[in-house]
Amino acid sequence: MISVAGLKVEFGVKPLFSNVSFVINDKEHVALTGKNGAGKSTLLKIMASLQHPTEGSVSMPAGQTVGYLPQTMKMTDTRTVKGEVELAFNNIKDMKAQLEQLNGELAERTDYESEEYSRLINRIADTTERLNVLGGQNYEGEIAQTLMGLGFERKDFDRPTSELSGGWRMRVELAKLLLQKPDVLLLDEPTNHLDIWSIEWLESFLKQSQSSVVVVSHDRAFVNNITSRTLDIDCGKLVDYKVKYDEFVKLRAERREAQLRAYENQQKEIADIKSFIERFRYKPTKAIQVQSRIKQLEKIIPIEVDEVDNSSLYLKFPPCSRSGDYPLICKEVRKDYGDHMVFRDVTLSIRRGEKVAFVGKNGEGKSTLVKCIMGQIPFTGELKVGHNVEVGYFAQNEAQLLDENKTVFDTVDLIAKGDIRTRIRDILGAFMFGGEASDKFVKVLSGGERSRLAMLRLLLQPVNFLILDEPTNHLDMRTKDVLKNAIRNFDGTAVIVSHDREFLDGLVTKVYEFGGGRVREHLGGIYDFLRSKNIESLNELEKSGAKPQREEPEMSDSKPQSQNALDWQTQKEMRRKEQKLRRQVEECERHMEELEAALRILEDRMNTHEEGFDMTVVEKHANLTKQLNQAMDEWASVSEELEELVKTIK
Repeated sequence: MISVAGLKVEFGVKPLFSNVSFVINDKEHVALTGKNGAGKSTLLKIMASLQHPTEGSVSMPAGQTVGYLPQTMKMTDTRTVKGEVELAFNNIKDMKAQLEQLNGELAERTDYESEEYSRLINRIADTTERLNVLGGQNYEGEIAQTLMGLGFERKDFDRPTSELSGGWRMRVELAKLLLQKPDVLLLDEPTNHLDIWSIEWLESFLKQSQSSVVVVSHDRAFVNNITSRTLDIDCGKLVDYKVKYDEFVKLRAERREAQLRAYENQQKEIADIKSFIERFRYKPTKAIQVQSRIKQLEKIIPIEVDEVDNSSLYLKFPPCSRSGDYPLICKEVRKDYGDHMVFRDVTLSIRRGEKVAFVGKNGEGKSTLVKCIMGQIPFTGELKVGHNVEVGYFAQNEAQLLDENKTVFDTVDLIAKGDIRTRIRDILGAFMFGGEASDKFVKVLSGGERSRLAMLRLLLQPVNFLILDEPTNHLDMRTKDVLKNAIRNFDGTAVIVSHDREFLDGLVTKVYEFGGGRVREHLGGIYDFLRSKNIESLNELEKSGAKPQREEPEMSDSKPQSQNALDWQTQKEMRRKEQKLRRQVEECERHMEELEAALRILEDRMNTHEEGFDMTVVEKHANLTKQLNQAMDEWASVSEELEELVKTIK
């Protein structure tokens, strides 16, 4: 249990939030919501004792443990993946040493009837029980299960964390946190770096967890699946809803409607009082009434209505010329990095007006194909962007590409064209950059605010073909709704790379699945696709068991049936090995993409006059080139093994 009482946080003149009080009960799963900048991450840090409030307190029972996952963090690079995760079990190692010491002490004691002997027995029993609860007898298996659930392969366990990207390092930290099994889990955007399959695994893990969970997440489906209570920070206050997020949205709308009516009534009351004061200010016979009205006016506490929810918060793309019937056609497109094949024989056509999704596990080539479409990397095959196509592209790192030395207003003003420039202030207000926020410099914005600003820039461009690579990362739910509605009402074509099921639901009508070097087309929405994958898996199991059942009456002894069972078991093991090899392929691809990106940066530096002959840069380039060649060699070996295995299975 964790109790929060009277919290207040001030960073400026106006408090971020005040008078925040609530209790998180044992095993309770709670969603913490609010617009970007409302103070969600700050509240988690205070609950984790990493930040102090201006006023108020956080209390919990003695000995209770708290685990906190921030949005971003710095990790040490001195351990392997497994070595880093094993730190979660340091307390278990200490407990085992303590238990060994207690058992040694017990063996030397002969005062069996004494009170001290009885206390020693109880200490051993308590320590043993705690060790069993924490999984101390099988933590090696738990480590493997958790890492693989979050997308790692066994071969990754011995890799140094220094070789991992920021997203994969966060997965390591998440694994370590989950394995610690704290009494309270505080998770700040845990799904940002996970694919759909890893998110579903995390959902299942948290549902079975005995920990209390407080989660900040912009993934609506994830929040709905794991929480039963919603704490909403709105207008600097916290409102407690004892319902899931979907129900909370409805209740919040009803509450806001009542709030708005109260605000309008209050404004009318204030206007009437002011009118009375102005009318009778200089009449001596009304002096007492006027003073009474003035005091009444001073005592009125203004009712606040969140500016975001009061605005229409509706945007649409500016008009653009009509594209050809097929904005994108791919025929036998293939991408290789040396001997490493990312995908091959990609053949697809997207009609004008279609909204399609690119899905698949991380590293299967979704972003790579997008880069091929944008002409950023070479490929083989035929890829044709249609007649009169104007592309609007949102890259994964779009928010980091903003000029930090420009204000929010100037950033948008540089993009806006025509009559829309006269409405920039209104548009910024609708996107939660109203008032003084429009004069902030980009460098002081949070990650979510930067993503929102980058998305706003895109929404103001006249395009007829959208390509969005993970557009919802760091966007709050309200802003995601704005974006979703804008894309839904967009007259042009859209390709969306995303792991956000709720965002894709009702938006796309076709799904392209990336995996195993192939791209497969699935007609229907995202949940149609996910259901079809589950059904296909069940059909495979049924087919595996159907043949022995039909043949059983004809068998004269058990030998053929045993052989069938053996064949099925062998096939099952081969399928497992195939999945393992495919994940190795994915990791090789990811590693090679990172090395290529690093090489491009160094090559840009080498091409400048100032650093072209910097030997340090040259040495780094040579070292990275060597690593890339090694990665390509590893890919070649794994790819060949996978290809032979697939032939054997078929």
